[in-house]
Amino acid sequence: MSAAPRISVLMPCRDAAAHLTEAIASLEAQTFRDFEVIAVDDGSRDATPHLLQQWSRRNRAVHVLSTPGHGLVASLEAARLAASGAILARMDSDDISHPERFEQQLLLLDAEPDIAACGSRVRYFPQDVVQDGARRYESWINGLVTPDSIERDLFVECPIPHPTLMIRREVLAGVGGYRDNSWPEDYDLVLRVWAAGHRMSKVPGVLLDWRESADRLSRTDPRYSEDSFRRCKVHWLRRTLLRRQDRVVIWGAGPVGKSFARAFAAIGIATVAFVDVDPRKIGQMIHGAPVIPATGLFDYAGVFAIAAVGSAEARAEIRASLAAIGRRELREYCAVA
Repeated sequence: MSAAPRISVLMPCRDAAAHLTEAIASLEAQTFRDFEVIAVDDGSRDATPHLLQQWSRRNRAVHVLSTPGHGLVASLEAARLAASGAILARMDSDDISHPERFEQQLLLLDAEPDIAACGSRVRYFPQDVVQDGARRYESWINGLVTPDSIERDLFVECPIPHPTLMIRREVLAGVGGYRDNSWPEDYDLVLRVWAAGHRMSKVPGVLLDWRESADRLSRTDPRYSEDSFRRCKVHWLRRTLLRRQDRVVIWGAGPVGKSFARAFAAIGIATVAFVDVDPRKIGQMIHGAPVIPATGLFDYAGVFAIAAVGSAEARAEIRASLAAIGRRELREYCAVA
């Protein structure tokens, strides 16, 4: 029997013919060659099956599975269970991996055995499609490279671009593989990896071109809506940082803070106060809780604080204020968005 490859690439495909050839070419150009590809055709109605079979015929390391339109999570799980490599790497059928992607990510994992998973920086493309919101997200996610920065912003948004994920096989199996919830499967996975006590990192270079389009699943499926992301965050906050809490103070009396207060209330966590710096809001009642100035936090010394604002600049100011009064991040407060 031949030895298992070091890396197994999990590549779900559905009606991907328009860009699949580019994705395949980027994998064939990898400088690290010891990998297999588990490509799952999930009920495609275009030329995807033909393109995958062509690829498989010319490359024995490409294995094609077929599923009858069961969806992304089922495809990922089918690929995971068929994989033989000790390292699993994600690849989407419309993105482009840079030639050194696998080599650089594997170097990181080999050099740092305490890192369970890693990603890389990304570049959205094509330029004429990418809008300001995507550019802001690209800037934010590319700013999170070290394990500490990734952990700190874990509840702001998903800090690992899923198409760049490379994870140790036993870690993914240990947290239960991919799960089909009513929220983003990639974010749920990253939160489970963290909740299990693992650390994640990034290669500090752009190693993937991430295709943007109006019909991306993350733009059209309700599992990736703002509400779904929020429910996912609150669910995992309840199981981790808030497992011994039934009250929170929310810093931010705007739309973000109010939406989190409602989400917390739905799972039995009461918001006892809102903190805000706007003098027009101080003294008001929101969802039965008073809006207080920052100095009022001393009256809630034992209550976990949630910094709930959409602006990165406002988040930095809140962090500085909480640190100045001795609050410890991820122990006595955390940031969300």
